[in-house]
Amino acid sequence: MSVVTEPPPMVKPTHLWLCRIHVAFVPGPTTPLLEEVAEGLLRHFRLHRHHVQTRPDDRTDLVLTTARFGESVSWREALLFSIRRRFEMRRTPTVYTMMQVAPARFRDLLDHFQAALAKDSPDPADFTFPGLAPQAPRVLFEQGRRGGPILALERLVQAQAKSIRVLLVLGDSCPLAAYHFDLVGAHPRSEAEDLDVFYQDIVLRIVTTLSTNEVTDHEVVGEPIPRDLWRRLDTPAGMRAASRQLGRRDFFTKMVRIADLVHVPAVSDAVASQYSEGCFATWDPTLGALIATVTGSARPVDKGDITEDDLAVIVGVRPDGRGALVRQVEGKRNALPSSEAVEMMGMDHPLPTITLDPMGGAEIQVPVVRSKLHGHRGVAAYDPRWVEYVPLAPPYYHYPVSCATEAQARGVREAFSRSEALQHPADQRPVVFTVLPGHGVVVVEKWVPGKAPFQVIWECMDAGYLEIESRIPQGPMAYIPGPHGRRRLLS
Repeated sequence: MSVVTEPPPMVKPTHLWLCRIHVAFVPGPTTPLLEEVAEGLLRHFRLHRHHVQTRPDDRTDLVLTTARFGESVSWREALLFSIRRRFEMRRTPTVYTMMQVAPARFRDLLDHFQAALAKDSPDPADFTFPGLAPQAPRVLFEQGRRGGPILALERLVQAQAKSIRVLLVLGDSCPLAAYHFDLVGAHPRSEAEDLDVFYQDIVLRIVTTLSTNEVTDHEVVGEPIPRDLWRRLDTPAGMRAASRQLGRRDFFTKMVRIADLVHVPAVSDAVASQYSEGCFATWDPTLGALIATVTGSARPVDKGDITEDDLAVIVGVRPDGRGALVRQVEGKRNALPSSEAVEMMGMDHPLPTITLDPMGGAEIQVPVVRSKLHGHRGVAAYDPRWVEYVPLAPPYYHYPVSCATEAQARGVREAFSRSEALQHPADQRPVVFTVLPGHGVVVVEKWVPGKAPFQVIWECMDAGYLEIESRIPQGPMAYIPGPHGRRRLLS
């Protein structure tokens, strides 16, 4: 193999905020191909001026490890749960588990899941694999129905490896491609026609993930909102009604509970025990705040049928940007908002405000965006007469970012700041959306007289102006002219 002394030229747009990271390789059960891939990755980490360590310590940002495909790793041995103990570390670094699968076996498994998912209900015999919990067939079936056979396979691999982030390498004696798996079910693919470009692409994807921070350190501020004032607000009831409307349209997929997929007693120490898919928020003019759904990582939340206790009040973003500012409500259970709270609040800053003129009341200044909907869905088509699509900056399509991060919030904020319909409130298009590759859609609506929160969005769905689908693009995407003036996703 030729020696590369400099990284190959960048052929894809990259983010400007990438950091230098510390990397360590702690091999588990391996194969000759995985050893080759590990060597190639470490070489390219060095070429890109990252720090490769012989042993992980408290400076380590990333640990690469290996596992055998199709075999269940004991949670006691999985690095995600054992690395701090094994190496006496004070914090848990990000762990990527590399696994090798032969192309023929990979195709056979996808065909197997394709047939299993075609049935009306899950057949446990189709989902019997080592290391899974008894309830796993239902989870794999639901996930596969959402994202296709590849997502069912992804959840199986993650459960067996006891690792959220998996690099699945396809190949027999040499790499052909690699899939990148994460918590929300992303599965972008790095091609290996040119091995130097292959390793560089993997390194840049990993570094992108590690170069941004979560913005979920929310802070409670101010005095609690009085109970009698909360009861007089129309917005909480509007949020509950919107939840049911969106639930009837199957916008939210079922919550994934880790315990239903795999038995890991120590899960709460390393990763949330469950995560819900999607969140939404709408502006309350009386409070001058967003009323949003709460996070599903702490307790189960059915976003398709929320209760009053599933609502939080967001009044701003922390000055350091690390989380949202939240007010509590007297007399109700107060949980923190969804992980996208900063994203939902921050997108208003570069956009104009408008004046509401309530009948018989004083004029009120409100953000041009009324309601915001974030879900793990894609958009198959839209009608540009009613709906505007705003793309993200180019690097986000080649090197996607993780959910609940500052980078995602920034990307969403910048995309909507370029919206013609939002920057010019008189623009007749009431709905605007963008799509985060590998993650899902963000849809917003403007204020329309006589409409309830989110009503404009669900009516656009019903009319075919916004066609929601389960498929989520994993990389670059485009909408092209289609029938009846609509634009459809180029597949």
